[in-house]
Amino acid sequence: MIGYFRRNHFTPVPEVDSLAELNEMVDQWDLHDGHRRIGARPRTVDEYFAVEQPLLMPLPEEPFETGRLFTPRVDRYSQIAVRTNRYSVPTRLIGKRVRVVLHASHLVVYDRNVEVARHERLIAKGSCRLDLDHYLEALIRKPGAFPGATALEQARSAGKFTPVHDAWWARARKVHGERDGTRALIEVLLLNRHLAHEHVVAGLATALRAGALTADAVALEARKAAQAEDEPTTGASISAAPGQTPATVTSLHEWRLAHLPPDTRPLPSMTPYDQLLRRRRTSGSDHREGEAQ
Repeated sequence: MIGYFRRNHFTPVPEVDSLAELNEMVDQWDLHDGHRRIGARPRTVDEYFAVEQPLLMPLPEEPFETGRLFTPRVDRYSQIAVRTNRYSVPTRLIGKRVRVVLHASHLVVYDRNVEVARHERLIAKGSCRLDLDHYLEALIRKPGAFPGATALEQARSAGKFTPVHDAWWARARKVHGERDGTRALIEVLLLNRHLAHEHVVAGLATALRAGALTADAVALEARKAAQAEDEPTTGASISAAPGQTPATVTSLHEWRLAHLPPDTRPLPSMTPYDQLLRRRRTSGSDHREGEAQ
């Protein structure tokens, strides 16, 4: 049935944006072909398979690796070459040899036994897939290369770099300048390593409405978005447009004071200091009396 499936579904070759979309199409074609009858046979393909399935050997219970292993070396652009295509890895691995396991739909990159990158497998030859997060340490030292970076364009096309990022970045460059504004945005992008993407975007939106154009303000608002909804919000409310939630920016000092544990210690007593003062007056009066004598 491989030849039938190829002639009827892969001729002409379908045009898709990703392997995930192609795999979903293949699953739908499989379900449709299961109800097909071959020639004048009385049963469908699924019915014949149900009869043959008990006669087949069972699948193995223990997991086993099905990918192909490669050991490329990371070039000076922080990329590796796998099967005529190039994929990015963190810049700290430049010059090192890594281990790559190539699967049908994705590939995983390991540094020793630690996973350092995971990419969807490219379906065309000579293509390049870059992750913006892999270049942030280098771009924060050279922010002038950020606007024209290929990794930025791919992140924008994939929806990871949203219009909220662009709006906050434009305001930050207008206030802080090109270099400092871009560095502030890169510091915001570094928050994705320990905060969820949707929380960072929510923090950016709140900070943008309030006019807070620093990475610390975005980090605070992102953490507030990740917290439970029933926690009280401390800070001044910023008026928002109709239909939008008001933007609030909390002072870091106020936020720390609001989360301090209650102080159960008694108030300090001034009695020891009063005793010192009395002794000082007494010693001074005795000295003056001695001088008078």
